[in-house]
Amino acid sequence: MNRRLFTKHIIAGAAIAPWVAKAATQQPNILFAIADDWGTHAGVYGDKVIKTPTFDQLAKDGILFEHAYISSPSCAPSRAAILTGQWHWRLEEAANLYGPIPANVPLYPDLLEAAGYFVGYTRKGWGPGKNGDRSRNPAGNLYKNFAQFLAERPKDKPFCFWFGSHDPHRPYVKDTGEQSGIPLDQIEVPADFPDSPEVRGDIADYYFAAQRFDRETGEHIEQVRAIGELDNTIVVMTSDHGMPFPRGKSNIYDRGAHVPLAIYWPGHYAGGHRIEDFVSSTDYAPTFLESAGLPIPAVMTGRSLVPLLTAGKDGWIDPARRHVLFGKERHVPSQAGSDSGGYPCRAIRTEGFLLIRNFAPDRWPAGTEDYKNAFITNAWLADCDNGPTKTYMVENRDKDAEHRRLFDLSFAKRPEFELYDLHKDPNQQINQAANPEYAEVFKTLSKQLNDELRDSGDPRVVGGGEKFDTYPYSGGAPTYPGIGKPKRKPKK
Repeated sequence: MNRRLFTKHIIAGAAIAPWVAKAATQQPNILFAIADDWGTHAGVYGDKVIKTPTFDQLAKDGILFEHAYISSPSCAPSRAAILTGQWHWRLEEAANLYGPIPANVPLYPDLLEAAGYFVGYTRKGWGPGKNGDRSRNPAGNLYKNFAQFLAERPKDKPFCFWFGSHDPHRPYVKDTGEQSGIPLDQIEVPADFPDSPEVRGDIADYYFAAQRFDRETGEHIEQVRAIGELDNTIVVMTSDHGMPFPRGKSNIYDRGAHVPLAIYWPGHYAGGHRIEDFVSSTDYAPTFLESAGLPIPAVMTGRSLVPLLTAGKDGWIDPARRHVLFGKERHVPSQAGSDSGGYPCRAIRTEGFLLIRNFAPDRWPAGTEDYKNAFITNAWLADCDNGPTKTYMVENRDKDAEHRRLFDLSFAKRPEFELYDLHKDPNQQINQAANPEYAEVFKTLSKQLNDELRDSGDPRVVGGGEKFDTYPYSGGAPTYPGIGKPKRKPKK
């Protein structure tokens, strides 16, 4: 079997066939490459415009996951869930953007370091936010780059490195996508957005930034290959949540919660497979610990992916992985007046359905448009990052019925429950929660969601969830165009 990581590199000594589970003779290195706001846009997922050769080759030589989901579609809570192996709603203040991870919660980098690993990160680790009672960023010690990290690493220690790109987070340099040669007319505009030159150009700029992450991840992998340790390195390439566009980031539709995921460890994980099972970003921590031969703390709610990675199969593998949970607490305090709350919601996703429960349907899901009366002064629809697509949708909402419908999907208030039939409505636009034809599905999924959230200790179900709306917030907010920076001290 051809087992290249890159078409121009033949990995020495990698001809191990067939792909079967194999006991490690030494603890593996771990290279974790995480994008900032990258959705499932990659060539191997069927996108015909974006160029992602690193991810595509990693998926072909390793294992590609079709249904990988985050815990929260917000940067810091998502990263907290990854580092702790727990759903974000179990992490107190860290369930919110800018909330620090409690000092008594175990983190996989700390556990690996205690077992002899050399641990570090570059660029964006956990964050944004302050470390709280921790002496360093939860992702480890900060290094200027991977080369510095490798140079300072003791030769007898395995490494665990977090490459936290800032791509494709906004803002973008306008028209960089088109100027780089991305064909705007060939972009498949998501069904959530109006099809306009402004939107196409914005998507192209997002693609350009995502392609940079792909290229830089390839450079990191090449550095591991150059020191002769690629065969004993677990490489993971993924994102913290979906694209920073309306109804994407900070939303628990697939646009915000579904992420790319490819994992590679030659000779140990059964490569060349596409797995359908639902997996959560909370599963990474127990996977790394098990692969390193370390115990998994009982407090971790994630489940190791090792049984899937070593199965040597495509498609559906584990019957217990036919669904996944995720949700959101406060992203930006973006409501009006004295309301410091977020937009709390939870979801259960199966192959055929998405059920969402919105715990505060009286609030605006993307924040108030009344920036003069916002909780943070000048914050404008602040749960949605500013950009050309957002601006176009707001300014053209009354152009025709279709523009209004798409605007409402992203910015209008939502009912307590949303149920989407994914076979008939893959874009999740027609809410069937009140449709009598779906009464049995709704009953079954809502009970399952409630029961599993209760068993997880979710404060929104067992009580005390209002605390998420009162934790302090130290960040900024998207502001009304031309107004300038938000006032960082919220009104009392």
